[in-house]
Amino acid sequence: MSTDVLEVAYYETGSAENDTVLLLHGFPYDIHSYVDVAPLLADSGFRVVVPCLRGHGPTRFLSGSTPRSGQQAALGADTVAFMDALGVERAYLAGYDWGGRAANVAAALWPERVLGLVSVNSYLIQDIGAAAKPLAPELEAGFWYFFYFLTERGRAGLAGDPQGVARVIWRRNSPEWQFSDHDLERAAQAFANPDYTDIVLHSYRHRLGFAPGAEAYAGLEARLAELPAITVPAVTLDGTVDGNFPATDGSSTARHFTGPRLHRKVAGAGHNLPQERPEAFAAAVRDVRVLRQENASHDRLAGRRQDTT
Repeated sequence: MSTDVLEVAYYETGSAENDTVLLLHGFPYDIHSYVDVAPLLADSGFRVVVPCLRGHGPTRFLSGSTPRSGQQAALGADTVAFMDALGVERAYLAGYDWGGRAANVAAALWPERVLGLVSVNSYLIQDIGAAAKPLAPELEAGFWYFFYFLTERGRAGLAGDPQGVARVIWRRNSPEWQFSDHDLERAAQAFANPDYTDIVLHSYRHRLGFAPGAEAYAGLEARLAELPAITVPAVTLDGTVDGNFPATDGSSTARHFTGPRLHRKVAGAGHNLPQERPEAFAAAVRDVRVLRQENASHDRLAGRRQDTT
């Protein structure tokens, strides 16, 4: 499917007559994070579309001159452009890690296109202006690859053994997930994309303030710097054994969600929550649909009350 920038590879299941949900994967993972979620949602009455993000799998740039940017604005813009290419005016967006960030960006900047949001680790729009502010040391340790990728040594390491890098990140991100060699090898096929290394490095260098963004996304990044609120219905999830982001009650990010929101902790889940706990992730998508329906009913009732006063 061609957008303005990409030829996007994707998997689809479910009836095209149903509401669409886009399932957006993270790094260093691929669309197989949703191998069990997709059929559950198709059976629940969704059209399910799972795209390969830029730099992953068969997705390719249309032009060799397009900057290989991995910045958050690019990921969000890709999501909306992909919806345009599909002919989908409005969709549910659900994701984790990079995919969760793409969904957050799209929901914040194009709320009229988003029916509802499911986001692992809650509000994922990066505060790049505060990137130099350190976190607690135990949290920084989990982000070792952020700093590794700032170096040319990190470039060589990722380019030379992307599967090995992923294995270490998977183990740290999801300490209780008993993934198999097959799981990793299957995902690693997506890392053979010729733009994978450049996009990954740019993503982490940009978010830490060590690389400029692509000019095409400057306006969007300026809006994201204001940390815009997410107004659409949302269900947010935290895995209780996420090696990067400790589970919370959701109150620390509540100010960023001004629409109806549910927050849940998912017992035993790590960072790749949809693959580790597919039933819980699918339930969150179903529940955000209900949340939207309830909110719409409330708005209609409020409108009728105003008409009678």
